[in-house]
Amino acid sequence: MEFTEWIRGRTDDQLRALVSSRPELITPVPAHLEGLASRAASPSAIGRALDRLDRFTLAVVETLAVQDGPTPKERLSALITAALPPSSRSDPPAAEPALSAALDRLRDLALVYGPDDALDLGPGVRKVLEDPAGLGPRAVEAFRHHPPEQLDEMADDIAPGTAGTGKERLAAALADPAALVASVSAEARAALDQLTWGPPTGRVPNARREVRVATARSPIEELLARGLLAATGEESVTLPREVGLHLRGGRVHRGLPAEPPPLEGPERDRELADRTAAGQAFMFVRAAEELCERWSIEPPGVLRTGGLGVRDLKRTAADLDLPEWVTALVVEVAHAAGLIAAGGGVDGEWLPTPAYDLWRVRGTADRWVTLATSWLHMDRVPGLVGERDERDRPLNALHADLRRAAAPGVRAATLGVLAAAPGRAPSRDAVLERLAWEQPRRRGPLREQLTEFALREAEQIGVTGLGALSGHGRALLEGGDTGAAAAALAPLLPEPVDHVLLQADLTAVAPGPLTSELNRWMTLTADVESKGGATVYRFSEQSIRRALDAGHGGEELLAMLARHSATPMPQALSYLVGDVARRHGRIRVGTASAYVRCDDPALLDQITADRRSAALRLRRLAPTVIASRTSRAALVDSLRAMGYSPVAESLDGDVIISQLDSRRTEAAPPVRAVAPANGIDPHVAAAAVRALRAGDAAHLARREPADAPDGQIPRGPATATISALQEAIKQGVRVWIGYLDSQGNATSRILEPARMEGGYLTAYDETRAAVHRFALHRITGVAGV
Repeated sequence: MEFTEWIRGRTDDQLRALVSSRPELITPVPAHLEGLASRAASPSAIGRALDRLDRFTLAVVETLAVQDGPTPKERLSALITAALPPSSRSDPPAAEPALSAALDRLRDLALVYGPDDALDLGPGVRKVLEDPAGLGPRAVEAFRHHPPEQLDEMADDIAPGTAGTGKERLAAALADPAALVASVSAEARAALDQLTWGPPTGRVPNARREVRVATARSPIEELLARGLLAATGEESVTLPREVGLHLRGGRVHRGLPAEPPPLEGPERDRELADRTAAGQAFMFVRAAEELCERWSIEPPGVLRTGGLGVRDLKRTAADLDLPEWVTALVVEVAHAAGLIAAGGGVDGEWLPTPAYDLWRVRGTADRWVTLATSWLHMDRVPGLVGERDERDRPLNALHADLRRAAAPGVRAATLGVLAAAPGRAPSRDAVLERLAWEQPRRRGPLREQLTEFALREAEQIGVTGLGALSGHGRALLEGGDTGAAAAALAPLLPEPVDHVLLQADLTAVAPGPLTSELNRWMTLTADVESKGGATVYRFSEQSIRRALDAGHGGEELLAMLARHSATPMPQALSYLVGDVARRHGRIRVGTASAYVRCDDPALLDQITADRRSAALRLRRLAPTVIASRTSRAALVDSLRAMGYSPVAESLDGDVIISQLDSRRTEAAPPVRAVAPANGIDPHVAAAAVRALRAGDAAHLARREPADAPDGQIPRGPATATISALQEAIKQGVRVWIGYLDSQGNATSRILEPARMEGGYLTAYDETRAAVHRFALHRITGVAGV
């Protein structure tokens, strides 16, 4: 059976399962099912599909890959059963339930097709798999670059008297290499054993040497002369697949568990784990809020290369009383959530965004969901902060080099492993072992490092508690409704208090987590001295001055303290506030861009009285000095335009030649698109399948264009038109539309709508017998057919 015909014979439900599990196949939607089959056989699409397979399912693909053409399911089951551990072999074979499930999934992915008595891999799968199951290429491929004369000599040595070319005789002899393997020395057999279970390649000097069986002196020469090893380069050899299968005793895999490895780890009380995670979630939200509040007062600068400086990170960590790696996590998550961004002057500063003010007034549970969701889906890796890149440069927080495309997928996969063990805290090694089984093609040092980061950060953010996935963390991972995660977390959060205990030693004790507004006010008015079950704040002249600088008055501060204190106001604190408020603002410092100095006060009076000087925003500071908010160059030019002859002077009072300063503008940073998550909406999948069916029917039948209905072209409001098209897509019915072409002429069309996105409608046009895209703003109306 041809692969395209098999695809065409799939039901609509099966096609929807295919495009849902492999969304890259319909980006964009092919014109017909033949195009879908061609795209499914492309190397990039096959590689993505293979990356999604677990170890057992991938082993089924590899077992089929080493077979010569279609394979019955019974034969496949025997090969898989032979690879299972001895304890798993039984009658009926223990592989049967898992094998059937794996074949169903492979058919859904279009990696395997055909009936059970003739299973085969989809086109291109064998080419994408490199050394399946650790087996090398077939003998015909392994010796394809050898000179014909050398192949004839090898065939004469190991298969004398046979007919055919040297390559054919050699391949026939290696089809049953038992006698050749038995004829080599023990040392040569030991070399074969090292390559038996893969990798099938090795390095030897002068691999392309010409050697005969009679002249072989070393173990490697024995193998090369008999064709048991094939030279693939000047210093590389490979073990032919036929020899490898013989050495394995006919088995394709040595050890193949049908079930994933168990998740070992201590059991956790679920209620205790949820409460622990909720407490950590509360602390993380407060850390993000305190970070934004502090940076709104003293924002750190943006490095010239981008990111946050090491000193600024250390200072922020000391202010938040957190380790540096936790501080980097808070900073990165706040940035990913849109709470902080680069702004300010020319050099740039890290400042809170307007989104922070909206986030701050929401409930704690909703604020946590925003942060946790941003962490789960962001492509940045805070754990890399402090390490060095390939150029030995340090990786700073908020730097662009912290992006790793695999990060969100690793986080989701890691939490998925924890979700598979409810109430248990799997160890790091157990999680890595399970992920290696679930995603064997996605292994490597970076993924292991990202997994460790994910486990550590999930505990810090409050997704897990005591190493086990919390209830609100599970709701967050399931994704569908973020309100479910907030609802699960809200009852577990500590109840905030709205009062403090003022003490005579100029300290205030918060007996619990303060309300958001009171916490902001206390952070501004006092310095945090210690944290724990109760937070201790200390008032000082500097902290009171900080509140006064923010616009609060002395009486306002005392009233606020009296209103939120459960103890009487200490006399020392009231004296401190009154004394600082009395001295605050007696000396004032302003800003002036330029000044005008003249020994003749009458001339300065003339300048200030001139109506043309109103735009200069002049202010008389002394009889002989006028200040202006305009720049020095603009002030000189304006005075000259008014008929005066000013000159510019330096800070030392020397006359200088002034010229216009260079003007620069800072462009807005580019908006980075968020990569869509795996999978597509069911309605989009259904619409894509309908479009494929309609296009395939047109491709096969080659229908003639249909005549448009008689009567007036449909017209109607734009909102009604879009609603009618959306309903037609859901119902899968035909519609009659009016459409304006590029010249503005009204035409009539009969369509089978498939999908609508980006201001365009994709549909099969029966009046043109082809699939077209229609601009929505040109559709005048919709009517039923």
